[in-house]
Amino acid sequence: MTFGRRPLVRLALPALVAACSSPEPVLYSIPMKPGPVLTGGPGVVLLHDIGLAGYLDRKEIVRSSEAYRLGVMSNDWWGESLATMLSRVLVLGLSQRLPASRIYAEGGAISADPNAVLAVNIQRLDLDSSGELELLAQAAVEFNRPTRSAARSFHIVKHPPTSNVAGQVAAISDAVAELTDGLASLLTS
Repeated sequence: MTFGRRPLVRLALPALVAACSSPEPVLYSIPMKPGPVLTGGPGVVLLHDIGLAGYLDRKEIVRSSEAYRLGVMSNDWWGESLATMLSRVLVLGLSQRLPASRIYAEGGAISADPNAVLAVNIQRLDLDSSGELELLAQAAVEFNRPTRSAARSFHIVKHPPTSNVAGQVAAISDAVAELTDGLASLLTS
């Protein structure tokens, strides 16, 4: 019995495609953890789009930026743009912490005349050489009625509960919650 080339190619092609395909990526999200409820604060707060360090602006999760190398996880991705996710999570967290304030994201569908405009730059959000999660951020608030401003830098270090990507994301969630606590305090100062 002889086989022609075409039947063999038809049989081999699906096996070749299956062997060359990569596994589906694992998608991660940052949940907001509740924090202390504060009194006061501006009636309406506009959160500017998050300023994100360029190396973090990718779908893959950055494990580390230590030793002049960028450690990126090829199959561990953010479920949405990191800047968009951080903005969404900060709006949720600030809304919980400042119930007398209405918090809106700049990129959202709702616009209002703000009493305060909050800007946040995330400069680092990855593991350091010892495996600790490090968040470096700057925040500034411009208040209207009366006009004044406030600014603060944040350096937050969290220990991941596990050494894998899920542990890193858990530590990121803790760090973002602590950042949100600080932003809420800044808005009530």
